[in-house]
Amino acid sequence: MTASRVLVLNSGSSSVKYQLLDMRDGGRLAVGLVERIGEETSRLKHTPACGESRERTGPIADHDAALKAVAEELAADGLGLDSPELAAIGHRVVHGGKHFTEPTVIDDTVLAEIERLIPVAPLHNPANLTGIRTARALRPDLPQVAVFDTAFHTTMPESAARYAIDVETADAHRIRRYGFHGTSHAYVSRATAKLLGKAPDEVNVIVLHLGNGASASAVRAGRCVDTSMGLTPLEGLVMGTRSGDMDPAVIFHLMRVGGMSADEIDTLLNKKSGLIGLCGDNDMREIRRRVDAGDERAKLAFDIYIHRLKKYIGAYYAVLGRVDAVAFTAGVGENAAPVREAAVAGLEELGLAVDAERNAVRGDEPRLISPDDARVKVAVVPTDEEMEIATQTYALVKGSENLT
Repeated sequence: MTASRVLVLNSGSSSVKYQLLDMRDGGRLAVGLVERIGEETSRLKHTPACGESRERTGPIADHDAALKAVAEELAADGLGLDSPELAAIGHRVVHGGKHFTEPTVIDDTVLAEIERLIPVAPLHNPANLTGIRTARALRPDLPQVAVFDTAFHTTMPESAARYAIDVETADAHRIRRYGFHGTSHAYVSRATAKLLGKAPDEVNVIVLHLGNGASASAVRAGRCVDTSMGLTPLEGLVMGTRSGDMDPAVIFHLMRVGGMSADEIDTLLNKKSGLIGLCGDNDMREIRRRVDAGDERAKLAFDIYIHRLKKYIGAYYAVLGRVDAVAFTAGVGENAAPVREAAVAGLEELGLAVDAERNAVRGDEPRLISPDDARVKVAVVPTDEEMEIATQTYALVKGSENLT
C-alpha cells in the first residue's frame, strides 16, 4: 500500500495544533490541539473523523511530552505514527527568510538555517524548531518537511521587498519585507481562481486574510507581487493586538519622551495595540455588538480598521493594474459580513460591490458575494492552511520518490 497520509504540525510556544490527512481524497482522519504546554492546566483535545472528541487535562511538561501524547491519541484510533501509511510530517515554519522559497525536506543544515533566522522571528521560529526536533526524534526514518509562511511572498520584486534604508545596513542585518500568512494566501488565491472557473495564472487577486493577525496580498497570475506584512508580522493592517503601519519615529518618541524601553515598546505595539488598544476588545463580534449599541470608542476602532483595509485594497488595485477578484478569508474575513460590506463601500467606481443578501449568507464553501454583473468579483474563500501544508509536503515527498 502506498503511503498517503500526512501529519501536519503547527508548534507554537505553548501549543501544538495538528491534523492527520489522507492525501488520496483530502479527508481529515483526525484533528487536535494541545494547549498550555508547561502548565499544570495543560489540555489536549483530539477529534477523530469517526468518533467522539476526547480530552485529557493535566500537566504536559514540554513539546516532547505533547507530541508523545498526540501519538498516543492517534494510536488509539489506529492512526499511530508508526503506521506504514504515514508518508511524511509537514511542519509550519513561520520565517524562512530569502533562502527558503519552496517546501523543504528537513535535515541538519535546514535546521541550522531556521535557527539562524530566530532574530527576525523570535516568537515563532524557536517553537517551530522545538516541534521539528521532537517529531524527528519520534520518527527519525520519516521525511519531515518545512513549509514556510514567507515562501509564497519570495516572488515579490525588489521594488516591493526592499525598505528605503541604507542597502549595506539592510543586507548586513537581513532587513527587508518578507510577508507572512503565505500558506493561506497561496491556498486562497488558487481557490479563488477555481471559483472563477479559471487557472491561477489567468487571474489577478487581492487576498485579505483577516483574523486576529491580518494581512493583504496582491497576487498576479498566481505569484505574489506585494504583501502588507514586512520584516515581522507587525507591519500593515490594523490587527487584533498589533498596530500595523505606523510612523517609525513614534518608537523614538516613546523612548526619549515616554521613557519606555525597547522591550516595553515591543509589547505595546504587538500585544496592546490594534483593536484591543483602541477599544479594549479584539473580538470583532464584540466590537460590532458595541457599535450597534452606540459605543463611540468601538465605532472609532472599527472605522480605523476599515480605513486601513480600504487603503490596502486601493493600493493593491494600483499595483496589479487589473483586478479580477477580492477574496476575504480567515476568521473575520469569513464571518464578519459588516467588515466585508464596509471594506468595499464607496469603491463602486473600481468595479467593487457586494450583494447584501449574498453577503449575509454564512457557509463553509467558497462563494461569490458580489452582484452578477460586478466587474470585479468579491468572494469569501475559507482558508485551509493545514491542507496547503499537507499538499505541499506530499507533493515534495512523492516527487522525491519518483526521482529515485
